[in-house]
Amino acid sequence: MTEDVSKRWAAGIEYLGGNYGGWQAQQDRASVQAELEAALSSVADHSLRTQAAGRTDAGVHACGQVVHFDSAAQRSVYAWVLGTNSRLPPDISVRWVQEVPSDFSARHSAFMRSYRYVILNHRARSALLAERVSWITPQLDAAAMHRAAQALLGERDFSAYRAAECQSSTPMRNVESITVFRSGDFVVMDIRANAFLHHMVRNIMGVLLEIGQSRRPESWAGEVLEGRDRSKAGMTAPGQGLYFMGPEYPERFGLPGPAKAWFPA
Repeated sequence: MTEDVSKRWAAGIEYLGGNYGGWQAQQDRASVQAELEAALSSVADHSLRTQAAGRTDAGVHACGQVVHFDSAAQRSVYAWVLGTNSRLPPDISVRWVQEVPSDFSARHSAFMRSYRYVILNHRARSALLAERVSWITPQLDAAAMHRAAQALLGERDFSAYRAAECQSSTPMRNVESITVFRSGDFVVMDIRANAFLHHMVRNIMGVLLEIGQSRRPESWAGEVLEGRDRSKAGMTAPGQGLYFMGPEYPERFGLPGPAKAWFPA
């Protein structure tokens, strides 16, 4: 009898992070990874593990997380998608599944990643957007925030913008672009880099919020970077405003790009 050959699959996942302690499976808190692996294992009829493009923190959302997993189960793309979604809670959804070469890695094959941070800049909080945006009441100068953020472009040492518990072996990251803009009552930051350190995006936003409220000059973002001292930087912005838009991979894998940002317009 011929044994079934294991295949490698990639999957695009979106989720709201409010009910989870983050992406990574944990013993004492619910996680997106544990929910997804339980659902996929049920469809495959065997236990399987996933590796993700990025580990999001507690409360952080994803529009285009990508994972890979191996399985010898004979399932169609549609069976993986529909079967897994029928076993997932409503705040996690598999958007697509695709077979990939065995050398594909959701984490290591990615050469770029994108995040979006969304702030509701209004005097009153929103019931409909609770835990889906960060809420800041003082009027923010989005143009000043954008100008300040340009000092962070390029391959730089981001020691001042990473969490103390960050496990990366190097603080060097290459930020390709940062855009801060206003859309009605929302202030949005889009950032694209080869990779991100633990809390890096939230710490960047924390610095930009000080600048946007005129508490610090625009030059402060670059001064914090050059100082390489996390204790002299700003606060860590809340997780609920952050969305992982997704990774980018070489064309040979034929995978979808990062999710299109639809919120806010």
